[in-house]
Amino acid sequence: MELAYYSDYAVRLVNTEEPARNKDSLTTVEVIRELFGSESTTARRATEADVPRLRAVRARLRAVFEAADAGEEVQAVDLLNSLLLEFPVSPQISGHDHRDEDGSPLWHMHLADHTSNATAGYAALASMGLAFHLTEYGVDRLGLCQAAPCRNAYLDTSTNRSRRYCSDRCATRANVAAYRARKRLETDRSANTGRTAETSQDSSTAIER
Repeated sequence: MELAYYSDYAVRLVNTEEPARNKDSLTTVEVIRELFGSESTTARRATEADVPRLRAVRARLRAVFEAADAGEEVQAVDLLNSLLLEFPVSPQISGHDHRDEDGSPLWHMHLADHTSNATAGYAALASMGLAFHLTEYGVDRLGLCQAAPCRNAYLDTSTNRSRRYCSDRCATRANVAAYRARKRLETDRSANTGRTAETSQDSSTAIER
């Protein structure tokens, strides 16, 4: 399993909350297990105590995205480093689940989990995955959706660093809003131009009289 796979852990956790809409889906143990995925053994250790603990980790991960989105590169790295120190990982070489056509193992790096609770396990994977993405692609590849009030986190994997929205839905919504704003501006300008023309005509008529 490539380390890039784990970067999505951070995005999934951060996006369980929508602060601007006052929405929070991280409310039960079942949600935590869904975040891990069905094949995770760590998810089985999740308890009610992990709900507030994981929310605290979520806030710290969102702060990393917010710093990156604001162009505060050093702050983003410092915040992420603090998570890495608090939630270390144990890398291992794995290959038992992946074979080539000859039946030989396809060796790859895997982050082993030896943590005592689900929160520590998830935080370790999410932080390491995000760190890998940051160092491989750059801090500016960590973004927050520009379609207000969304602000969901995303990882920009575009070739020209052009991504600005968390999903096609938000991109469409933002484009529609921008189009409507342009049309309103054009309408207002036309109305103002018409009023200016009427005023000029009235003035000319008054002078002629």
